[in-house]
Amino acid sequence: MSAPLEHWTVLPHERLRAVEENILTVVGDIKMAVGDFPRRMTVVRMRDGRAVVFNGIALDEDEMRELEDFGTLAYLIVPNDRHRLDAKIWKDRYPSIQVIAPEGARAKVAKIVPVDATDVTFADPNVRFVTVPGRHNHEAALEIHGASGVTLVLNDIVGNIHHPHGFGGWMLQLMGFAGDTPHVPALVKLAIGKGKADLANQLRAWAALPLKRVIVSHGDTIEDDPKGALLALAATLD
Repeated sequence: MSAPLEHWTVLPHERLRAVEENILTVVGDIKMAVGDFPRRMTVVRMRDGRAVVFNGIALDEDEMRELEDFGTLAYLIVPNDRHRLDAKIWKDRYPSIQVIAPEGARAKVAKIVPVDATDVTFADPNVRFVTVPGRHNHEAALEIHGASGVTLVLNDIVGNIHHPHGFGGWMLQLMGFAGDTPHVPALVKLAIGKGKADLANQLRAWAALPLKRVIVSHGDTIEDDPKGALLALAATLD
């Protein structure tokens, strides 16, 4: 895991992309021992014009201005204690932004940046912060309800990296972040232990929603039968 950044540092990344009128996402890369590892930021604009940033990453100035024009950057979700790389520099750049991290991750996140809360109820009922069951209060997710269905934003509990290359790609497949289909990574399964049943039940509950897509922090968005994908993932935890 890379050391948290102290200064605004823009790492390689793609362009911001609109998923829905009120949802933007962008994929970047970080250098890991296994090679380049994709990571994703997702930003949702609420009905009052404020924006929730899930897993913030530093972008070039023109794209940061695009984010600022998109909505008032009001909340920064640090989804677990392994996703702290850009947390401090985001807070330094936007001092009024509220930092939210799940209770189990709070202590480690607070070593990098002050945590304002471990739960939040947004003014927009269509955007819901979720502490993921089965992960010992260490993992956050977002549910975004819209006219076309629900967009689910997940962090490390699902990996969906396609077409990995070389030794690094082999390692990502071994770790469960990469493959032909979405996976619950092996490290997640190891960490949750007896929490597997709780996580499986949550995946099934999400599958019962009118899902439009599942956005993951590591890999491609699941848009082809997201319900079936979550049910299949839940079965791997039984």
